[in-house]
Amino acid sequence: MTAIDLSGKTALVMGGGQGLGAATAEMLAGAGARVVINYFNDVEGVNHQRAEQTAESIGPLAAAMEADVRSPSALTAMFDAIAARFGNIDIVVNNAAILRDRSAKKMSSEEWQSVIDTNLTGVFNVSRLAAERLADGGRIVNLSSISAFEGFFGQANYAAAKAGVAALTRVLARELARRRITVNAVAPGVVLTEMGRSIPEEVRAEMLQSIPLGRFGEPREIAGVILFLCSDLASYVTGQVIHASGGWWV
Repeated sequence: MTAIDLSGKTALVMGGGQGLGAATAEMLAGAGARVVINYFNDVEGVNHQRAEQTAESIGPLAAAMEADVRSPSALTAMFDAIAARFGNIDIVVNNAAILRDRSAKKMSSEEWQSVIDTNLTGVFNVSRLAAERLADGGRIVNLSSISAFEGFFGQANYAAAKAGVAALTRVLARELARRRITVNAVAPGVVLTEMGRSIPEEVRAEMLQSIPLGRFGEPREIAGVILFLCSDLASYVTGQVIHASGGWWV
């Protein structure tokens, strides 16, 4: 069996302090990578605390760094800090996202725009700046969602953003191929993270009937797909959207 070894590589996980981001950071570190855990500095300081806790649980190979994905200047400062501390950067995982669910009829302009700004424009901002700094042969993995393909009620903003991420992934894969940088996306189904558990119980029960495997996903199961895409085993995979949904989307 071929083991995945990311020793000597530096990975940046956007929104890496909790849920799927934390599981991904831990898995990449487990394969030997240095891991930067990005967080958005909310007023309450919860994101900062979670990111620091995740970094502490991983150990000296990890560091928590703040940057708002909506701000190119903040992202530039973060990338400069990564370079100063770790030197190279080899892997970027675009995981930062928010939810503002409401039917299209009732959705405010702010609710629409805030999700687009974070979940789609944020991925573009990070990827554009990362592309200038990634080592040749690097990896970008974006988080799309089953919502982009199923179009769940009340998620016009979220589904549109995540569909945009899938399209952006295909474009970037073409543009960065000459440097052997692969760009792929993972489209999880419902995963038992804080975001997944925020779905009303009756809605989750209905969703469960659509999943052939008969259960929701665990963060580590999605992180495992991300780990594969970050590894040399996936060197000939680019421009793809990998559905990790228990068979919901085939």
